[in-house]
This record gives sequence, structure tokens and C-alpha cells, in this order.
Amino acid sequence: MKITYLGHNTHMIETRGVRILTDPFITPNPMASGIDLGTLAPNYLLLTHAHGDHVADVEQLAADKDVTIISGYEIVNYFAERKCKGHGMNIGGKYTFDWGTVKMVNALHSSAFPDGTYGGNPAGFVIWNEEGCVYIAGDTALTLDMKLIPEICPPLDLAILPIGDNFTMGYDDAAIAAQYVQCHRVLGCHYNTFDVIHIDTNSAVQAFESKGIELLLLNIGETLEV
Repeated sequence: MKITYLGHNTHMIETRGVRILTDPFITPNPMASGIDLGTLAPNYLLLTHAHGDHVADVEQLAADKDVTIISGYEIVNYFAERKCKGHGMNIGGKYTFDWGTVKMVNALHSSAFPDGTYGGNPAGFVIWNEEGCVYIAGDTALTLDMKLIPEICPPLDLAILPIGDNFTMGYDDAAIAAQYVQCHRVLGCHYNTFDVIHIDTNSAVQAFESKGIELLLLNIGETLEV
């Protein structure tokens, strides 16, 4: 399982011959200006919630009828009205695709489209197959619900956690979240894109190290293996 960081909360996950793109926010993100949207060619778009900095490029990417949106029921229905194909889910549910299993888990945040349309409940996802198991937290506060994840999912190889504070948990809370989900390898996201989520990255790394957890902060375009 290969994961490439594309800025903010956008990641390309490559596993078993498919490409899963999370929360595509590339075109409006000046930090991701070196990425050509047309070359990404995802098979699936995994959307945690409806905010503009998580769905900005969905319609352009999903115009290809071979692309399937995986998200909450309301988000999938919203894009279905725009002729996009989707697989709707809801909190607590899981579904096994031919490449692996996806479980939709709770996130503590809000969710509305830029036009004001209700976006359903925000969510995180755990995805797994024989190559690995990854938790994509989405935008969330620290919540005790995270303690359920080790009870209902396989052991995590990687947790992708927001660390930027203000709109989500900051790195101190995220380090606790990593303990709750029992994962000692974390990929940080949702930081430094905007002024209000700018962080001291050295302090973030130290906050995780103090709990015996590795925090990875990738450059845009950089890849890691699970």
C-alpha cells in the first residue's frame, strides 16, 4: 500500500491495482500548484465531509464515469445530482470492495457544502486489505470514540490525523488520538495550508515523540509505504 501526500487532507492511496484519492483540494490550494489534476487518474474518491477544502475538485475528477465516490449518503446523493457515480455509506457501516474493506467511523466536526447544502455527518474511514490497514480521521476533534477503532478494526499500520488546530484537533490532542487508536506511526495533515492552521512542526514532532509515536510530515508529492 503506497500513500502520496498531495497537500492539506488530500492523499493518493494505491493498493491492489486501484488509486483512491481522499478529499481532493488541489486546484484552489497554492501549495499544491505543482500537481496536474489531469494526471491523477483515481478510481475512487474518498470524501470525509462536504467542506470546500475537501471537495473542491470532486466534480472535475468524477466527470470520468469510471470514478466512484465513497462517502456519506448525503454527499453521494449531492454529487449524483451532478451525474457523478457513488457508493453511499453511513457511520458504523462497512463495505468490502474487490480491493479491500472500508469502514466509516465517527468524526467530531461539521459538514456543509460551499452552497449551504447539508452534507450529512462528518466521518473518518478505516481501510484495509492484506497490504495494510490505514485510519483516515478526516477533520475531527479528539473524541473517546477513537478508542473503539482497535475494537472493531484490524490493527492500524498508519493513522492519518489532522494536527493544525483551530478547525480540528491540534498536534497535542492528535498525539493522544494516536494512543487511543493504538497506532505508533502517524501521517500529519490539515496544517500550514492557511494562516490559522500554521504550526511549529518541530514542536509537533516532539509532542508525538514524547508519547513514543512517530509523526511523519511529508512534502507535497512525497510517498510512503505501509
